[in-house]
Amino acid sequence: MTEVVTSPPGVDRFPVRQPPPRAQLDALSREIRLLKQQLNAVILAHNYQVPEIQDIADFVGDSLGLSQQAARTPADVIVFCGVHFMAETAKILNPGKVVVLPDVEAGCSLEDICPADQLAALQRTNPKFWTIAYINCSAAVKALSDVICTSGNAEKIVRAAPPDRDVLFVPDENLGQWVMEQTGRPMTLWKGNCYAHVEFKRDSVLKLKQQLPQARVVVHPEALREVRELADAVCSTEKMVTYCRTNPASQFIIVTESGILHRLQKECPDKQFYCAPVYDAFRLPSDSCRCSECKYMKLNTLEKVRDCMKRLSPRIELPPAILERARLPIERMLQLSAA
Repeated sequence: MTEVVTSPPGVDRFPVRQPPPRAQLDALSREIRLLKQQLNAVILAHNYQVPEIQDIADFVGDSLGLSQQAARTPADVIVFCGVHFMAETAKILNPGKVVVLPDVEAGCSLEDICPADQLAALQRTNPKFWTIAYINCSAAVKALSDVICTSGNAEKIVRAAPPDRDVLFVPDENLGQWVMEQTGRPMTLWKGNCYAHVEFKRDSVLKLKQQLPQARVVVHPEALREVRELADAVCSTEKMVTYCRTNPASQFIIVTESGILHRLQKECPDKQFYCAPVYDAFRLPSDSCRCSECKYMKLNTLEKVRDCMKRLSPRIELPPAILERARLPIERMLQLSAA
């Protein structure tokens, strides 16, 4: 298997997750391909999934790309290798199709931090709110929103917001802050963040920059402002891939969930990628806590992909009223993104 995490001399190397043996991977992959034909299924995988899932997927991308693929797939079964809110989005866009998630416990800290009832209570305080919900939220929150956004199109979505409305941006305040910096549009921000992205700190990135002075720093907008200020580029995971592919630099410090390194190395084999370090409890550069990984994204495995296809379970089901109402802001996002 391609090794995707490298480290320069003197830089502590992140421990690499050991994949199953090659023979086992090959056997599972063959079984999954056969099931895919039998079910007329499509496998969608987020950039943060483990390498062997990315390698078996029909499409690997960010939340926007996955939403676009889900909206137009002719498949009867959607196997969504990501987290729960992503599979819900696929179900909302395909209410008549079977949508399965390899591990039902694959959730999201952002989704958890913004309950629908609390959002509804805040909305009642200002009838002029125009609610823009980052896609990392529940179907119930989407149903309360005017439009959805992803990290890849958030700036465009905010610029398209009605000028006579007060923008309420939920649930990621770091992404919201970054969008305000880009657009100058005042917004009320929900107090929430991604637990994994806020592990990256300014000092640790600076130390790595000192050891890699020629490297470009590429940061996800869910990161803290102190880290974004060090970036050569702040962008979604899909735009990270494009930036690294087209930039003449040969070294890149990637400040986001480390799963993307596999795709970056596949698409840019002549370049080197370094995942920004995090600090442990003793303020030492380390990844013994696997803080550069999303614990939810890494719940999915190739075995679970095979099993969910065999059982067509765990299956995503939503109440009809939620399906209908949540579809509107997602479709509005897709229309604005295509414009």
